[in-house]
Amino acid sequence: MVGTAPAVADGGAGVTKPTIVLVHGAFADGSSWNGVAERLERRGYTVMAPANPLRGLYSDSAYIASVLASVKGPVVLVGHSYGGAVISSAAAGNEQVKSLVYISALMPDVGESGMSLAARFPSALGTATKSVPYQAGGGVSGTDLYLKRDKVHPVFAACLPESEANLLGVTQRPAATTAFSEKARVAAWKDIPSWALVGRQDMTISPEQERFQAKRAGAHTVELDTCHVSLVARPDAVADLILQAARAGETARPTLANTGSAVRIRDAAVLGGIAGASLAVGSAAVLLGSRVRRRTL
Repeated sequence: MVGTAPAVADGGAGVTKPTIVLVHGAFADGSSWNGVAERLERRGYTVMAPANPLRGLYSDSAYIASVLASVKGPVVLVGHSYGGAVISSAAAGNEQVKSLVYISALMPDVGESGMSLAARFPSALGTATKSVPYQAGGGVSGTDLYLKRDKVHPVFAACLPESEANLLGVTQRPAATTAFSEKARVAAWKDIPSWALVGRQDMTISPEQERFQAKRAGAHTVELDTCHVSLVARPDAVADLILQAARAGETARPTLANTGSAVRIRDAAVLGGIAGASLAVGSAAVLLGSRVRRRTL
């Protein structure tokens, strides 16, 4: 529900709290943010988790941009996995977006796509998806990507109990291949301060890719021993990082860092102690039919 955030922030009176907008990635929906949203709302923040259409980078980012236009006041925009590519485009030119947060996410530069990044940083996702043709109204057709059911736990959600991971497979939402083939036209992280979480055990997006992107963006970076779905497995740690970005957004916009600052954290409690504040990218191997070598992460 869209509304105006409370007038008083954690850090002091008279400061407007930003609305926190959470954007999910492929194979997921807004409920993947439930644990994180609950913790943020306990701290007095207005939280939104709109549906990401998963139909293509251009149309998805235009939709999320229209959601942002309906929010009054400052915004902290958060993306998980493919949702990171969406927020990088949706936030461009929006002065109300004070901070960007990337949770095991794509952070493409102009001219890059999920495909091109996956080709540069291969992951186990290359063998974990299947392609299914779809038909839509008006004669529109295309190809959806689904996670293979036997790959959901080992590749996508290894840090969850197998039974819980299997439920994610049951309820997954497919992403059209155009979500991963369309090249970014803008990169909002060049102008808006960013925070990034790297999952060292991520088998869906290579941790090397996550580190590279975060360093390139000058993002405030935290690393956790977690899999791709850290927002489900480690909601405390994810919420803490978002809170860090939110508090920065409550003050004057900070100067962008020249290089990313990596903080290696193994425990969510430690991350909370430092007052720390998309779903999956399609592999080029899946989309182009090329073979992707497996990488031990």
